[in-house]
Amino acid sequence: MRKLSKIAGVTLIEMLIGVAVSSIMIAAMYSSYTVINNSYSKVTDVASISRSGRDIVAMLMRDIRMAGYKHYYGYNVENEALTIDQRIPRQDYLQFVPGDTTETMLDSHVPIVIYRSTLNYLYSASEPKIPGYDFITTNETFPSKAGEPEDFCCDRIHIVYGDFDASDTEQPYKKYRITYFAVPLQKNDDQYYGVFRSKEYWLQKKSDPVDPETGIQKGKWIITGDECDGDCYEGELIREHLSDMSFVAIGKHGEVINAIPTNEKIYDIRSIDITLTFRSGTKKGFFRKIATAAEPRIVKSLGRKARPFFDKFLRDSIFVTVHTRNIGSLL
Repeated sequence: MRKLSKIAGVTLIEMLIGVAVSSIMIAAMYSSYTVINNSYSKVTDVASISRSGRDIVAMLMRDIRMAGYKHYYGYNVENEALTIDQRIPRQDYLQFVPGDTTETMLDSHVPIVIYRSTLNYLYSASEPKIPGYDFITTNETFPSKAGEPEDFCCDRIHIVYGDFDASDTEQPYKKYRITYFAVPLQKNDDQYYGVFRSKEYWLQKKSDPVDPETGIQKGKWIITGDECDGDCYEGELIREHLSDMSFVAIGKHGEVINAIPTNEKIYDIRSIDITLTFRSGTKKGFFRKIATAAEPRIVKSLGRKARPFFDKFLRDSIFVTVHTRNIGSLL
C-alpha cells in the first residue's frame, strides 16, 4: 500500500495571516463606508436646508405680492338688470378695520403687519399634538443653552388681500388673512422651531344686518367651521428645523417702516426683506466638534445682531426682497 508523502493544506500561521489581512480589508471598507455615508448625510442636510428656504420663499412671494389686492366689479349690463337685493355691488363693500386701537388691532385689515420676535398664533396649551412630535410648547422661546444668548426666533407676519367670486350670491367679495409664524417643536429630545401658515376668512354677507348705533355692517374673521367652506385653517406645519425667520418692511424712499397698524406710514410699504435660517436636521449634528466661545459659529439676520451658536448643527440663511404690488392707499 502506497503512503502519501505530501498532504496539501494551510498551516495555522497562514490562516492567521489570512484572517489578519481580511480584517484589515474589512476595516478599511467600513471606514470608507462611514466616510462616504457621513459625506452623503452632510450633502443631504445642505440640500434640505436649501430646499426648505426656496419652498417657503416661493409661498411668501406669492402671498406678499397679493397683499392689499381688492377686486372692482364695475358696471355690468346683466348685473344692473337684476333687483337690488340680487345685484352684485360694483365695488368691495366689506367693512375695513384699520386696527388703530387696542380693541381693533387683532381684526386689522392692514395689508401687511409684522410683529417682531413673536412666536405662535392661535395656539394654546390645550391644542392637540402634531403626530410625530413629543409636544408643542407655547413658551415664548426655548431656554438658552450654557454660553449662548437668549434665543430671538422669530417674527410673525400677517398678509391681507381680497378676492372675488361672482357665483357666491351671499358674499361675492372675499377677504383673506394669511399668517406665517413659528412654533417651538420637540421630537426625540431634539428642540427646534417649525414654520406654520394659517388662513382666515372675513365673513360679511350682503344680507347681514347693519349696526343701528354705527350704521356699519360688521363682519368678523373666522378660521374654523362650515362658514369657511374648507378654505381656512388654524395652522399647518410647512417646514421644521427653523432657526430664525425675520421680516423687515421697506418704504417708498428706502426707509425701514415699523409695520404695525397704528403706524401712519404703514401704506408706504413697497417691499419686504425676508431672512430664513434653517439648521441641519440630523440630531447628531453636522460638525464633528462643538464650537468654542473663542471661535463660535455666527448666524446673521436682518434687523438683529449676529448670534453665536456652539452646537454641532449647520445653519444657513437665505435673504430675499419681495416687492409689493397692491399697497398704496387706505381704501
